[in-house]
Amino acid sequence: MQASNSSQHAGDGDETAVIVVLTNLPDAEAASRLSRVLLEARVCACVNRLAPVESEYWWQGKLEQATEWPLLAKTTRARYAALEAVIRANHPYDVPEIIAWPVSQGFGPYLAWVLDEVDPAAHGAA
Repeated sequence: MQASNSSQHAGDGDETAVIVVLTNLPDAEAASRLSRVLLEARVCACVNRLAPVESEYWWQGKLEQATEWPLLAKTTRARYAALEAVIRANHPYDVPEIIAWPVSQGFGPYLAWVLDEVDPAAHGAA
């Protein structure tokens, strides 16, 4: 087996560690628009627009229900703040769900691709 095809582990605190960021949008058009904005800003390498889900939650003292379109964005810990800023600037909700979790293991070439795609130096971004 070649080293480049092995799985890789992400270390705690490692700024190059790949993370997955979740946010939900109120409709398919908003999800599509935010996906494109995130990619054009190069704050993530990939966005998965998932099928709509039924969400139930407390909001301002009332139990609410809504259909939402989840987005999963793959980025690095180093790029999280920039990704969050783009989501916040372009999200229609007052308090959007923006949560992230680490990728503890993954296919080495895929993780390397994510790192390269979000590297500002590689693409002339800020």
